[in-house]
Amino acid sequence: MSAPRFALTPGEPAGIGPDLCLLLACNAQPYPLIAITSRDLLAERATQLGLAVVLSTVDPAALPDAPAPAGTLYVLDVPVCAPVVAGQLDPANAGFVLQTLTLAGQGCLDGRFAGMITAPVHKGVINEGGTPFSGHTEFLADLTGTEQVVMMLATRGLRVALVTTHLPLREVAEAITEARVERVTRILHHDLRTKFGIAAPRILVCGLNPHAGESGHLGHEEIDVIEPVLQRLRTDGLDLIGPLPADTLFTPKHLEHCDAVLAMYHDQGLPVLKYKGFGAAVNVTLGLPIIRTSVDHGTALDLAGTGKVDTGSLQVALETAYQMAEAR
Repeated sequence: MSAPRFALTPGEPAGIGPDLCLLLACNAQPYPLIAITSRDLLAERATQLGLAVVLSTVDPAALPDAPAPAGTLYVLDVPVCAPVVAGQLDPANAGFVLQTLTLAGQGCLDGRFAGMITAPVHKGVINEGGTPFSGHTEFLADLTGTEQVVMMLATRGLRVALVTTHLPLREVAEAITEARVERVTRILHHDLRTKFGIAAPRILVCGLNPHAGESGHLGHEEIDVIEPVLQRLRTDGLDLIGPLPADTLFTPKHLEHCDAVLAMYHDQGLPVLKYKGFGAAVNVTLGLPIIRTSVDHGTALDLAGTGKVDTGSLQVALETAYQMAEAR
């Protein structure tokens, strides 16, 4: 590949993904960026938004090596399965969404793309379309044959990775096993080095319980599970601090001297990150053999086609993918 190229998937066609792609095309990008979606869909949405974006259809066998000029968007055309109305979900287009993700992911595996950036999908409508789907992360793990992936969100000055993701709280403690904590920590450390160019990452690790268990008075997971794993990994050279109480870990005193935080569950770490940087944060899937970044928000069906969308998160997702590719 003579120049890094990146795939952009607009996600749910009735949502704001197509709008975001068109708005981003108004400014030049430093690398060739190819939207994998329906050209007709983009043309219709551009008319609705009053945007004069040139849609340049590309040949999958001869992808461009130079960035598109401002006001032009490269498009690898994938026809929708059913007509799209902004704001109105249609399960008939579930297959279309999955096809765009498959083309982008396979293109990364084949080396045609240096990474993929994803706009939001609607999990429910894909399931209604007849395909079991729990999210981008799990779909790409299956596509790439990856056993363990790690969700990490990042904004300026803070990265938060998760040991567990979308689990009911009553199931979290049972999922905090030595094997899982070790796998996730190793993946986080490895990808901070290889995908972010951090030579010796320092990682702060949250405890599971209030006050990190308070010496066993508020739970034993720290003593029985987390601390033994951290001690073992430290002997392998990993710089790990913790387990620390989450309510004091997320303070400047600790954060200014770390490269990432490892939280035990979804709502332990992500509320802090989203408070700090919602709309300017990026979702990164670690552990994959490819680079994948995404926005930190949903499909916003009520805003599709209105012109009242903010491209901030998608721009950060693009910039993060570029930086990760450069670091590699």
